[in-house]
Amino acid sequence: MILPEWLLWTWFALAALSTGYVAWDNFVTGNPEETVMKWGWVLITGYMGPIAAALYVLADKEPRPGEHERFIRPLWKQGIGSTVHCIAGDATGIVAAAVLTSVLGLPMGLDLAVEYVAGFGVGLLVFQALFMKDMMGGSYRAALRGAWVPEWLSMNMMAAGMFPVMIFLMMGRDMRAMDPLTPQFWAVMSLGVTVGFFVAYPVNVWMVAHNLKHGLMTARPAPDATTSSVPRLPAEALS
Repeated sequence: MILPEWLLWTWFALAALSTGYVAWDNFVTGNPEETVMKWGWVLITGYMGPIAAALYVLADKEPRPGEHERFIRPLWKQGIGSTVHCIAGDATGIVAAAVLTSVLGLPMGLDLAVEYVAGFGVGLLVFQALFMKDMMGGSYRAALRGAWVPEWLSMNMMAAGMFPVMIFLMMGRDMRAMDPLTPQFWAVMSLGVTVGFFVAYPVNVWMVAHNLKHGLMTARPAPDATTSSVPRLPAEALS
């Protein structure tokens, strides 16, 4: 990337501060969101920095006590939540695989294939099926069956945005971006995830509107001190 390193390090510092804020607001202040979504926000902010923190404030941070259910209701916010849930898993798989393939010295075509499989696998097997199985009656197999088509659609859109950024900036502009020990590598990952997020957003809005994926949710303590989840409203109520 033809950018001064001080600018890259400034971005990383802002991303760290943004991630700390989102983690603090979710886990310390206690934003009434489901745990899987809290971790999704933390991960996505680590990749997207202040951009994700701004989306969090706009779409999911409870503005005043007792208003989270109403606040997250609009479909565009539900679409953001669905995209966060998707990209958090997909991006984690892709970034981990990119580090591994770089260390192994695999050629670009092969490493993209490995990264696609890793992103799809982490997104489907962990963030979709494992973390959401309770919403599917507690069955991992049922959650897997219900999640693979939405995950496939979302992952394809994510890859359509992220992979061209990686190819152009890693191979065509600055070979330092191939090395995970350089700030250029992590800057490309950050930019790629950000582009992938916004490319995947429209299909996630469509899937939420057609009840193929969940969006944001509300989780509040029930009178018996257990956690009760309030799922999103039906799609027809979100417009």
